[in-house]
Amino acid sequence: MNKTERFNTGWSNIKKIDGKAGIQVIESLKEISPDLAKYTIEYPFGDIYNRKTLHLRAKEMSVVAALAAMGTAQPQLKVHIHTALNIGITKEEIAEIMLIISVYAGFPAALNGTFALKEVMYERD
Repeated sequence: MNKTERFNTGWSNIKKIDGKAGIQVIESLKEISPDLAKYTIEYPFGDIYNRKTLHLRAKEMSVVAALAAMGTAQPQLKVHIHTALNIGITKEEIAEIMLIISVYAGFPAALNGTFALKEVMYERD
């Protein structure tokens, strides 16, 4: 991979923000699609997460809500639930996000998000 400043910033952010879970995602991509791994490092983590308008906490709560609302991104949702917990968002706050999701994305999405939270909490114990 061509390691630009943007790449290095993104990689540093992944390690700091997502920790082990994020690193595992990138490592799993390197073999099958190194370009996707590179773009994942550079764009979301090198560009978007580096913007200053929202604090990291607001960004991560938005990501958890969006992924839960999609209802089709369980692996990514679990990574970002880990991330949210890593940066100090509480289990109770994530559970509250899932209640809000029930209103705007439906009960199936909220249930799936809540079960993802339960799995993450089990993995962290």
